[in-house]
Amino acid sequence: MKSSSFPPAWDTLSVGTFQAPQPGYYWLEIQGTQRSGAHFAEIAEILLGGEAASGAIYVKDEFYWGRRGPSVHLRYEIPVAASEAEWFYSEITIPEGQDVEGSYFMANGFGEGYFGIQVNSPTERRVLFSVWSPFPTDNPADIPENQRIRLLRKGPSVYAGEFGNEGAGGQSYLRYPWKAETTYRFLLHGKPNADNSTDFTAYFYAPEEGRWILIAAFRRPQTQTYLRNLYAFLENFIPETGHISRMGRYSNQWVADTSGRWHEITSVRFTADNTAKKQARMDYAGGVTNDRFFLKNCGFFNETTLFGSVFTRLPSGKAPEIEFSNLP
Repeated sequence: MKSSSFPPAWDTLSVGTFQAPQPGYYWLEIQGTQRSGAHFAEIAEILLGGEAASGAIYVKDEFYWGRRGPSVHLRYEIPVAASEAEWFYSEITIPEGQDVEGSYFMANGFGEGYFGIQVNSPTERRVLFSVWSPFPTDNPADIPENQRIRLLRKGPSVYAGEFGNEGAGGQSYLRYPWKAETTYRFLLHGKPNADNSTDFTAYFYAPEEGRWILIAAFRRPQTQTYLRNLYAFLENFIPETGHISRMGRYSNQWVADTSGRWHEITSVRFTADNTAKKQARMDYAGGVTNDRFFLKNCGFFNETTLFGSVFTRLPSGKAPEIEFSNLP
């Protein structure tokens, strides 16, 4: 700590000894109470000692990711009978107070992209759908023309463009004032074409309007597949809100095969990103409660779920009632 005297000098000040009654997160809050100059003090570092601190977990590097907090995932186990999944349906409900700024509650993830809802600012929320290019880059300008994601169509008021930094490809989003404690429905279509390309289309059901909304349809070149590697995730994309916990409930997951027959998904495997794996942050959890899966992260809570844990919910047996031919 640099004192307020002149010339300034660094000094190490003891603030006392504290007991840690059990393992978990603890925090130190420093507040200035009196000063004689323009600043209370400059703090260069905080030193922790003692037996309880010998194995302390903290962000040692990659501070951007450490401040964002860990991302958590649900890896869906697809029924064997639905080996060719053409449609993927799921629902999300965000509890009151859990719709924290910076949250991306991703509902329908697949091998080539992702689809869900975000809290972008105190006044803006989005329904976002993106598809990665098969060309490996973080810069969309580097993608060759024959590997670019092509927009086929989009819904009214939907923005469509490109994205980068975490892979690159086509992105679309609808600014939509979704609310906590309301269940939203997501429908994804994936179908390969004869020319070694695959079309992916995302629909969002707005209960406030009682209708399905087309977000966008993208064509991915050099790809011939139905929907695969299905998953959901929860991430925080604003580092300044990584100290606030948030949670989402993921429910009623189904896939329809190429004949239109629905198959219910009732089992998931929990995983997390490298921030969790390297133990930079330990505030991550997932599981099942009241027959709905959940994901939780950030906020420095002490609950941690083991990587690879498998969770199963009771089947509802009530397949989605969707007239595919009437979709926009």
